[in-house]
Amino acid sequence: MEKFLNKMERKYGKYALENLSLYIVGAYAIGYVLQLLLPGSITLINLDPYRILHGQVWRIITWMVIPPSGYNILFLAIMLYFYYSIGTTLERTWGAFRYNIYIFSGVIFTVVGAIILFLIRSGLDINSADAVGYGSVISLFFTTYYVNMSIFLAFAANYPEMKVLLYFIIPIKMKWMAYVYGAILLFNFFVSGVETKVAIVASLLNFIVFFFSTRNYKRISPHEIRRKKMYHQEINRANSITKHKCAICGRTEKDDETLEFRFCSKCDGNYEYCQEHLFTHEHIRTL
Repeated sequence: MEKFLNKMERKYGKYALENLSLYIVGAYAIGYVLQLLLPGSITLINLDPYRILHGQVWRIITWMVIPPSGYNILFLAIMLYFYYSIGTTLERTWGAFRYNIYIFSGVIFTVVGAIILFLIRSGLDINSADAVGYGSVISLFFTTYYVNMSIFLAFAANYPEMKVLLYFIIPIKMKWMAYVYGAILLFNFFVSGVETKVAIVASLLNFIVFFFSTRNYKRISPHEIRRKKMYHQEINRANSITKHKCAICGRTEKDDETLEFRFCSKCDGNYEYCQEHLFTHEHIRTL
């Protein structure tokens, strides 16, 4: 995966959109204004697979304009600033090309997931009487919420130890927030209907691919585990070597850090004694 991305970046990197997060936030701002001034216009741009398959191809992109629902203007502004901050950080970390690939692959996976679900629900008959209703229902589940979540999870995977202020008060590491959101996603996946399940998997597929393609599986191979074990054994063996040892009692500096050791000038050979035996030992003489 890494080699493929490097090759693609060398070939197509010049076409990547710089500061993509700014475009995303700007699109959300436009969508929020549309929701306020022209609420009915949202039905013309949402991710409705029935309409897409009947020629309204602009919906493949325009659904990204619709911000996640349920936020007032203040909370929406805070959310947009937060996602802009982590998005630009990811772009600086990965580079514009890889960040573009990550975002647009999430969009593509979501659109494909919605269309596949629609085809299954309609029994591959996109012109049936119920097909219109299926398309409208599916559009309610496939929103930008999970796409935003994929940005957050990618940031947490790259900067797990970074702290943020939850509710501007509580300092918390990104990895703990990711664990909480991950648990919520799993709960929603198992208790919700098939539409939510497909929406979650499709929207987060880019993160799943990113996470598993960037793991270093070499470190858990049997050869690597054995190498690490031998390395730690050598370190422990090296640490077990002492600099001083009393020739009488055998104590070393590891037995008592306050012990002092001296060589005896009257003994023949290099014999070292602790402070208790330096003057009381019997001198060693060689014939």
